[in-house]
Amino acid sequence: MTSLLSILISDVAPIFVIAGIGFLLERRLGGSVKVLSSISFNALSPCLVFTQLAGSSMSAGDAGRMAAFCLLLTAIMGFIARMVGSPLHLGGKTRTSFILTVMFSNSGNFALPVILFAFGREGLAHASIYFVTSAVVVYTAGVFIAVHGGHGFQKAMSGMVRVPSLYALAAAFIFLVTRTTIPIAIMRPIGMLSDAAIPMMLLVLGMQLKRATFPERPSAVLVAVALSLLVAPVIGITLSALLGMTSLARDVAIVVSAMPAAVVTTVLALEFDLDSAFVTSVVFVSTLLSPLTLVLLIAYLKG
Repeated sequence: MTSLLSILISDVAPIFVIAGIGFLLERRLGGSVKVLSSISFNALSPCLVFTQLAGSSMSAGDAGRMAAFCLLLTAIMGFIARMVGSPLHLGGKTRTSFILTVMFSNSGNFALPVILFAFGREGLAHASIYFVTSAVVVYTAGVFIAVHGGHGFQKAMSGMVRVPSLYALAAAFIFLVTRTTIPIAIMRPIGMLSDAAIPMMLLVLGMQLKRATFPERPSAVLVAVALSLLVAPVIGITLSALLGMTSLARDVAIVVSAMPAAVVTTVLALEFDLDSAFVTSVVFVSTLLSPLTLVLLIAYLKG
């Protein structure tokens, strides 16, 4: 019990404190979340990815396994969501929204700080690989699903090339392979922006949660939440074993698999006229309930 309380206080509670400040800021400065979210996605997150990977001792094999883990987990959760969604008799837009929220977890503004607090900077490097891979999948497969898979190729491709963290990943890989020393004049501003990334992500998370409303299909919301918080980590444990992931990489992969629904799914729902109220409700409820499962999972892995 002492261990669980310690994990809650040190690894999870700080996230909700900062997100709570963001929630209050959105009440006072309504509408500013889009600007801060854009700054975080286009400027701060790429710097975070670059600094974590450029200074990491992670092997190419570990990076490849983490990327494969993300792809497989996303595909499996999408298949499960499609199967489970049928007996729920959801409408077309709500069914698509259900699939999106189950497929994509919050690997950015929730997962990264949790991993940092629980596993340190080296764990954060592993989580950054998952974050970048997931971002690419969101802007390809996620867009296809949002437009019902029929006519979204150009939007999917344009969305993928607009993921700045992808270029940061490529740049970090080049520096690692060539073993080039990064000039201080370049690294210092990147480092400062990187340090601002996680606090900004948490503020944005709280501001986005402010938009939650009571769902029209509470039972479907709870099913989506259960799949995200309970089923996904079980699949994550299985996948990590099948991929031969060990030690820190395994622990990070399993914890990231247990994250609540991704906030970016609300963006897709609004962009493609899906059931945005349903999506926001799943994100809100899964985020609020996630400490209950994450604390137990982190305690299990550390134990």
